[in-house]
Amino acid sequence: MTASPDTISSPANPRVKAAVRLRDRREREETGLTLIDGGRELLRALAQSVEVDHAFVCSELVVGADASAAIDALQRVAASLIEVSPAVLAKIAFGDRSDGLVAVVRTPSVALEGLAPGLDPLVVVVEALEKPGNLGAIMRTADAVEASAVIAADPRTDVFNPNAIRASVGTIFSVPLAVATASQALDWLVGHGVTAIAARVDAPQPYGDADLGGSVAIVLGSEAGGLTATWNDPRVRAVRIPMRGAADSLNVSVAAAVLLFEARRQRAPGNSQRP
Repeated sequence: MTASPDTISSPANPRVKAAVRLRDRREREETGLTLIDGGRELLRALAQSVEVDHAFVCSELVVGADASAAIDALQRVAASLIEVSPAVLAKIAFGDRSDGLVAVVRTPSVALEGLAPGLDPLVVVVEALEKPGNLGAIMRTADAVEASAVIAADPRTDVFNPNAIRASVGTIFSVPLAVATASQALDWLVGHGVTAIAARVDAPQPYGDADLGGSVAIVLGSEAGGLTATWNDPRVRAVRIPMRGAADSLNVSVAAAVLLFEARRQRAPGNSQRP
C-alpha cells in the first residue's frame, strides 16, 4: 500500500479535521465532497468511476475481502492513501461497523438533464425526503428492481449524506440519481412520456389493480407530510397500498419496495397478469 510514511494518530491533524467537518451537510455542499465508510460501498463507487480525493486506512482494522479489494482498487487508480490509528479512524468513520477505511470522494452530478430514461423506464420519485436512511433503502430497492432512475424532489437531506451511502450499501452510485424541484420532476416525466403514479392513502385504486408496466414513475411523499399539491395534477394517477390494521400508511422505503417489486413483477417476460 502506498501510504504516508508516518501513521497519523492525532485527531488535530488538519486532514483529519477536514474529513470530520464533512459530517456537516453545509461542508459537504460547499466542498462537493463526502465520506464513504466501508469496503463494499467504496467498491461500488469506484465501479462507477467516482473520483476519490484521498482515503484514510487503518491497516490493523482492515478485515474481509471487500476492504482488501477496495484498497487494491484504490491503488489501481493511484488514490492517496493515508495511514491512521484506530482512534483517528473512529473519529472519521460513520456508524458502528468499520472495515478499516474511509474515503473522501467528490460527489457525482445530480443534474436532472443528465438522466436518460431509455425505453419503457421505471422511475422512482421521492419528494421532500428527510431521513438519509430511507433514501439509502429506496436506492437499494431501486437497484434490486433495475429501476431506470431515482429523482429526489425537494429533498430535505443531501442525497450523498454518508448515512444514505451506507444505507444504500453503495447502490446510490449504481442507479442514476437526480435532484430537482417537484414541478421540475413532474415536467421531466411528462416531457419524456413517463406516467406518474402517486402513492396516496386516499386513492380509490389499490396498487394491485393498477397497470405499472410501460413508462411509469412511482411517486412517494415524505415520511411526515406525504405528497404536496404539485402531484394533484390531472396528468398524475394515484394508487393506494391497502392497510388492514390501525396504521394508515407504511414507512416510505417499505412503500417503495412494495410498489417497485409489483412493477417489476408486471414487467417480467411473458407475464400475462398485468391489469
